[in-house]
Amino acid sequence: MIEEKKLILATKPFACEFRIKSWTYLFSTIFVLLIGYTAIFLLPYTPTKIIFSLLTGLVLVRLFVIYHDYLHKAILQNSFLAEVIFTVFGLYILAPIGIWKRSHDYHHQQNSKLFTSSIGSFPIVSKDKFFESSKVERLIYLFVRHPLTILFGYIFAFIYGMCIQSIIASPKKHIDSFLSLITHFGIGYMVYLNFSFENFLLGFLFPSFIASALGAYLFYAQHNFPDAKFEEKNGWTYVKAALDSSSYMKMSPLMNWFTANIGYHHIHHANHRIPFYRLPEVFEKMPEFQNPGITSLHPVDIIDCLKLKVWDSKAKKMTGIKF
Repeated sequence: MIEEKKLILATKPFACEFRIKSWTYLFSTIFVLLIGYTAIFLLPYTPTKIIFSLLTGLVLVRLFVIYHDYLHKAILQNSFLAEVIFTVFGLYILAPIGIWKRSHDYHHQQNSKLFTSSIGSFPIVSKDKFFESSKVERLIYLFVRHPLTILFGYIFAFIYGMCIQSIIASPKKHIDSFLSLITHFGIGYMVYLNFSFENFLLGFLFPSFIASALGAYLFYAQHNFPDAKFEEKNGWTYVKAALDSSSYMKMSPLMNWFTANIGYHHIHHANHRIPFYRLPEVFEKMPEFQNPGITSLHPVDIIDCLKLKVWDSKAKKMTGIKF
């Protein structure tokens, strides 16, 4: 095994984009997304609209991961066109560049640290810390991690968490969060005025809901899975956090496409400059990444992840809570 300090250096050859591939994947994703929206608005049958609405929500997830790669400086840097595309997309998807980049960069630096990892991610505390907290603090903690909160990520993670909360915290610093709300709901209002209520639901609201729910769950399960390990500050290292506290989410080839390979999350945390389309290549060529903690989108694995509430320092594992 390569020593921790050398592992990141060993991944550097993969942290190089193929510019044509980056553009191809971006434009092909946008093209598929536009086809989905067009089908929703033009096709006459409600069942068909529902199918395309679901597919459009999934394609939004893919475009979000590509957007996320751009903000990690893994792809399409120094391009004015890319900057325009991703700035507009960030505003529409309720994750404007300002707040997303600040909170997500913090998440990468604090991943798996107890007590300091909750900015930009789901909070995790030790079992002892949880029971030392006040009743109100415990209720808030459990609410943030509740399955329904994740399911309604559109409201809680994006509308409130990304936008409203950042505006309340610092209005001047997060003016783009205000613009994001205006952009998103302005588009929604225009759809409502110019199309039927059914098209508003299936062509605007439902895709956003699906994308946000899946995005919120992916983000949750990537660091809240049965084999995840967490550390106090003194025992923490960046590579250890990537390998032990970030999951490999097994998916079908189709779901890997919809999620732009974000399931290889342990590799992404080891080196976030690796483009999403090169993550499988790293997995295949570097044995150090081939034995991670694993989860999946199978219902049993989803339930197992959602049951986890706190870190048990004695048992050295995530666990549920019995009052």
